[in-house]
Amino acid sequence: MRVIVLGDGLLGSEIVNQTSWDFISRKKNGIEFCNLDSFSNFLLNHDIIVNCIANTNTYSKDKKLMWSTNVVALNNLIKFCNHYNKKLVHISTDYIYTGSIENASEDDVPVHLPTWYGYTKLIGDALIELESKNYLICRLSHKSYPFPYDDAWDDIKTNCDYTNVISSLVIDLINKNANGIFNVGTEEKSLYELALKTKSVKSIKKPHYVPDNTTMNLNKLKNFL
Repeated sequence: MRVIVLGDGLLGSEIVNQTSWDFISRKKNGIEFCNLDSFSNFLLNHDIIVNCIANTNTYSKDKKLMWSTNVVALNNLIKFCNHYNKKLVHISTDYIYTGSIENASEDDVPVHLPTWYGYTKLIGDALIELESKNYLICRLSHKSYPFPYDDAWDDIKTNCDYTNVISSLVIDLINKNANGIFNVGTEEKSLYELALKTKSVKSIKKPHYVPDNTTMNLNKLKNFL
C-alpha cells in the first residue's frame, strides 16, 4: 500500500509524522492544487491519495476562490483517481453539519449552511460520493496541541480533538481499508473543556456567527475500529 498525502498543514503534517508516508505541498514541491498538471506525476506511483488541501477560510465571502479550490480542483482529482485506479481519501469537515440535527449521522443532510466554505465542502463531499469509484471521506475538526489560545468558547458542542488524536483515527481508517463516509472525532465537549486538557484558559462565549453545535454521531467509526 503506497500512500501519498497532499498538503503539509496541521493535519497533513501530523499524518506524515505518524506514518512516514510520502507527501507533497506547495511549500515543498511548488504544486498548485487548482492545476493538477503541476503535481499529477507525483501521484502515479501511489495507490492511495490523501487530500488534506482545502480553502479553510471559514467566513470568507470569496465564493469564486472557495469554489475553485473546494469543488473544481477536487473534481479534477476525482477524475484522475478514477482514471488511474487510485483510492481517494478526502479530509472533509464537521462544519457541514451546521444547521443539521444534533448528533448528526453520515446519512443526515444539512438543510442550511451559512458560509461558502460550508457549501463548497458539502458539494465536494457529494461529488466524491456520486463520482468516485473508490473513496473514503473523513468529516472532522482538530486543534493544535497544546491549545493555542488563552481563552476558549464554553458554549459550543463539538467532537473535535487535538490534531494528533484525530490523525491517528484517520490513519486507522486508511490502514483498515475503510470506504465511504465516516464522522471522525471523540466524545462530545466544548472547546473550553478540550482546552483544559492541556492548559488553564479563560472561559468565554463564542461570536454569534459561529455555530453552537457541530456534533456528529460516531457509532459508525466506533463499530468499524
